[in-house]
Amino acid sequence: PPDLIIQDELHLISGPLGSLVGLYETAIDALCTWQVGEQTVGPKIIASTATIRQAPAQVAHLFARDLAIFPPQALDIEDNFFSRQRPPSDTHPGRLYLGICAPGRRLKAALIRVYLVALSAAQQLMDEGYNADAWMTLVGYFNSLRELGGTRRLVDDDIASRLPKMEERGLAKRYINKVEELTSRKRSTDIPRILDALEQPFMVKAGGEKTKTKQNALDVILATNMISVGVDVKRLGLMVACGQPKSTAEYIQATSRVGRNAPGLVLTVYNWARPRDLSHYERFEHYHGTFYQHVEPLSVTPFSAGALARGLPALFVALVRLLGFELNDEAGAGKIDPDGPLVQQAMAAIASRSTQIRSNPEQREALAKPAVGVSLPEAEGIATALTQLLQTWQQRAQPQPGGATLTYRGKGGTNIALLQDIAQGGNQPFGCLNSLRNVEPSTPLILNDIPPDDEAHRHPQPFTQTPR
Repeated sequence: PPDLIIQDELHLISGPLGSLVGLYETAIDALCTWQVGEQTVGPKIIASTATIRQAPAQVAHLFARDLAIFPPQALDIEDNFFSRQRPPSDTHPGRLYLGICAPGRRLKAALIRVYLVALSAAQQLMDEGYNADAWMTLVGYFNSLRELGGTRRLVDDDIASRLPKMEERGLAKRYINKVEELTSRKRSTDIPRILDALEQPFMVKAGGEKTKTKQNALDVILATNMISVGVDVKRLGLMVACGQPKSTAEYIQATSRVGRNAPGLVLTVYNWARPRDLSHYERFEHYHGTFYQHVEPLSVTPFSAGALARGLPALFVALVRLLGFELNDEAGAGKIDPDGPLVQQAMAAIASRSTQIRSNPEQREALAKPAVGVSLPEAEGIATALTQLLQTWQQRAQPQPGGATLTYRGKGGTNIALLQDIAQGGNQPFGCLNSLRNVEPSTPLILNDIPPDDEAHRHPQPFTQTPR
């Protein structure tokens, strides 16, 4: 098995995603562990991360291991091996944060004026012969798709029509040629094309002549939190954030996309009607001077009730199928033996893992070796759930009328599938997720405003919205 596992972006594996990942890590760790004489050898895990808090607890819940930070803390706080703190200069540009709040005005009205000034000022610098390519592409950050969609309409309408008239207000006129968005609404095949377009610079001719742009250069890119991970476009230098992001870690990650090779400018437009936005604006300087200490701790609960309901069947089947060759083929699902060594080994590995994660670091080393028949109190609920799954599996493996056989996926002929799609609904004992991106199915809502004493209340009608 592999000796080394490298985990990138550890701080992103949190919440519902982290809980399911921590559950599936039980199978990965068990399959990567082997015996050398009397010693159990597991793979070494190296994780890179940023903007993280309470990392030892997260590592314990994800990988059932203790944490060692490399390199250790040095004597100089301004040099931690990975980064070095320097004062802003021409050779080492920094990032400037500016907060904007307009009490009594609509947020969209403030956004329109901020976008106009930022786009027009960058164009004026280019017209004067400066290399202002870093600020020619405006990155708009949004906390929700609803806010992004409203601003996209403003960019295509109000902002595009007002920009050519900005020279009347002392700035340069500009025309918006290309607008894109980086959200989950885009297909995965479109993302590389958008990232390539972000790399295209704006060109300027010497002598103060008018700017000539490449055809694929983007004027505006609107994005959600998708831009905070994996977007390493060094030419970006201007961002306008609509409202305070939901978490400090997200705020740091998103705004660090700009100002890498050139001075960065982050304009945060606050909604005065939201108490949280107003609080951040009132404490703007102190918060930005110390926002690394405001990073929220992560939550990972792999053996919680919700995570077990969605991931335990898949984890159990994976271990039974992959720990040996006897049940590995497609038809191996029908050969299940409740007393077989593979089944007992899988159940013991899951129960032992749950106990290790719930224990403290001193107890974890003593529980590192999985033992058959774990009977600690923390593993009793897991053992009961696994026993019920095993009984259901054994019943489905019985000979069926017409010669049907049980297989893992049920493809071909009269085969019966053991694993079911959890999105199909119903009581599926072996319902499994096909993706960790879509956890909850959509829920239809029926709104009823009829008084309870009315006869029609007993037969509510679906809510329909009249177009305005």
